[in-house]
Amino acid sequence: MPETIRVLVVDDESMVCAHLRTILGSAPDIEVVDEAQDGAAAVEAAVRHRPDVVLMDLRMPGVDGLTATERICAMPDAPAVVALTTFDADKYVLRALRAGAVGFLVKSTPPQDLIGLVRVAADGHTVLSEEAKRRLLAATGGEQTARERAVGLTRELTEREIEVLTCLGRGMSNAQIAARLHLSEATVKSYVSRMLVKLDCENRLQAGLLAYDAGLVPR
Repeated sequence: MPETIRVLVVDDESMVCAHLRTILGSAPDIEVVDEAQDGAAAVEAAVRHRPDVVLMDLRMPGVDGLTATERICAMPDAPAVVALTTFDADKYVLRALRAGAVGFLVKSTPPQDLIGLVRVAADGHTVLSEEAKRRLLAATGGEQTARERAVGLTRELTEREIEVLTCLGRGMSNAQIAARLHLSEATVKSYVSRMLVKLDCENRLQAGLLAYDAGLVPR
């Protein structure tokens, strides 16, 4: 995790931006480097400031948060994008996760939880509660195409890679996977990196969702 976590806040409501800036600014290790009110401005700000974390509202006029998420996640050394939503889970959030967002937060998240979860995102981990995960998986239950694609992709994996992917689907960290499979953390990290390429996934969260789609982890 960087010593000072640089955050870009994106929301079309200036009061929401001010609220988030106040909360995050109270943490000694977090700096809000800029605010943006639409997706186009968010992409420009991400290029200009190179933040560590982007808090991205998904529903904005003009260039929406989903499009901005796709563009920012395609950048070299892209920041961790965390989707902001008023709803606990919907198809729009799922699309943002598939576009590369590392998780999502509801706007009503308590201040201390928000600060902690921004630190989690900056440290390279998924920002997704178990309840949020459950609701998202329920929302994807009818996507036959996603299941077929996931099953096809996992056929290209080795038996060991399937084991690691299953652990990712259960939300396990590299250290937990290493202990479960009797491997070193470096070996697990290597497996995860190779799998992300094979599965055409941007991050661990996408791979974990794919494990559910493929039926490797019970819903």
